[in-house]
Amino acid sequence: MMAADLDRVWEGVTARIWASQPAAVERVARRLLRSPGLARALVTTPSLLGSWLLASAAVLAVGVLVSRELGTTLVPLLAPALAGAGIAYSYGPGTDPAYELTRSVPVSARTVLLARALAVFAVNAALGVAASLAAPAAGGVTVAWLVPMTAVAALCLAAATLTGSPAAGAAIGLAGWAIAVLAAQVATGGAERAASVPALILPDLLFAAACVAVVLHVTRIPGDRVRGGI
Repeated sequence: MMAADLDRVWEGVTARIWASQPAAVERVARRLLRSPGLARALVTTPSLLGSWLLASAAVLAVGVLVSRELGTTLVPLLAPALAGAGIAYSYGPGTDPAYELTRSVPVSARTVLLARALAVFAVNAALGVAASLAAPAAGGVTVAWLVPMTAVAALCLAAATLTGSPAAGAAIGLAGWAIAVLAAQVATGGAERAASVPALILPDLLFAAACVAVVLHVTRIPGDRVRGGI
């Protein structure tokens, strides 16, 4: 029995994938990034696909309705959690349907990872701001929760990178945010304070910077291969 020429098979698969015409979003990404490979990797990010974005928007929409009905500030508590989960699931085998393709482009794994993380954060921040503006009760913390969102997202990214598991990264990040919310509830009587305490802005930013430093350290290994594939 003849052995299969896997190299030729893979070349054929790659050729068919790259032969597809880029959509409008990908064409814009190509012009901005000046890298067809990075643009294709970006638009195939799992947590930027339509189904994921629709689910995120639906969760925030529920938060808006609850905020309007009960006068709560639910949106600023949901937005960081959604961004963190999205970033944890933005990259890696078993999660990314185009993982092998992204490994074949002339762009380092670290660059793909960071570009996807930034894109996921930006999209979720935009959705969160839109939802926050639509919920009058949350108007006072429309921008303040972007800082804890940064910290939660960075924690999810670092945890997922270290463990090689998107699920573990999301769980660790969301657990950290839940602890912060509960601590704010106990200390001030209002869970929303976790997203709007001015004294926590600098610590949150320093914590986020430390998490990003961990990611950069882990992804510095030869070939920029991220441990576990995330």
